[in-house]
Amino acid sequence: MKLSEMRELLARREIRLTKSLGQNFLHDGNQLRRIVEAAELTKQDKVLEIGPGLGQLTELLLEKAGEVLAIEKDARLVKFLQERFGLVSRLQPVCGVAKQDFPPEGGTPNVAGGTPAPHLLHDDALEFLRREPPDWSDWKLVANLPYCVASPILVELAQGARSPERMVVTLQLEVARRLMAKAGDKDYGALALLIQLDYEPREWFKIPASCFFPKPDVDSACVVLERRTQPLLAPEQRETFTRIVKRAFSQRRKMMLKLLKEDWPEPTLHAAFAELKLPSRTRAEGVSLEQFVQLARILCASASLR
Repeated sequence: MKLSEMRELLARREIRLTKSLGQNFLHDGNQLRRIVEAAELTKQDKVLEIGPGLGQLTELLLEKAGEVLAIEKDARLVKFLQERFGLVSRLQPVCGVAKQDFPPEGGTPNVAGGTPAPHLLHDDALEFLRREPPDWSDWKLVANLPYCVASPILVELAQGARSPERMVVTLQLEVARRLMAKAGDKDYGALALLIQLDYEPREWFKIPASCFFPKPDVDSACVVLERRTQPLLAPEQRETFTRIVKRAFSQRRKMMLKLLKEDWPEPTLHAAFAELKLPSRTRAEGVSLEQFVQLARILCASASLR
């Protein structure tokens, strides 16, 4: 769909896109194809798409993947997507469907003419993921995420017990840099650690603001995140890791040890820092993922001894 066609379609249907829903639709065909290529899809793959908008990416995903589940919050766009993909089956509200039905297992929607079509849910994606976390372990997330909820959606999926095997997402360039950052980078922080505990950043590419409609105030980027083959922490240690990270970055300019004293005994922290060869005046921005992981293990072990 060309930009002129997108404008005409929205005008004809009297659809005004809103910033509150993060509605900036990617219309550049080359960029859309790059996103699909980065997902490395086969007909054995099942894909979760959040915020399909007018279905430009959805159409390309259907060509490559075996199954696509698209979650759209805007009722006006849901109606358009039903028409575009020939969906003739009645949409059921997610809250009224049994938990085990999502994600759907195999099969295709009831469509006119037998053309490929996505499973389409009319729901708030973040609320859906939090309400009844499904098993996404053999799915891939491929989406142009709404800017307003991109970070919480990624954290929700990454920290789930059954997270997607790969996430290929388009989001604000600033957020992309934070996702890809390492210790010592200016963009390094809690978001990088909460995602990278479970995912390895593979690649990313910039997408200019001119490729979207309406044109956003900032550039965007597509990032590729691949689930780690081996977890870095045991399930019972994850909560401690999250507490450490959030506390350590709660005040970036403060020494990390002083911040952590609000949750752990000072002698225990001094011993842990010494074991990791971390100076007592260390700030969180200089501590690597591996060191945060080791710190979580040490503090969990010390708690079990008390």
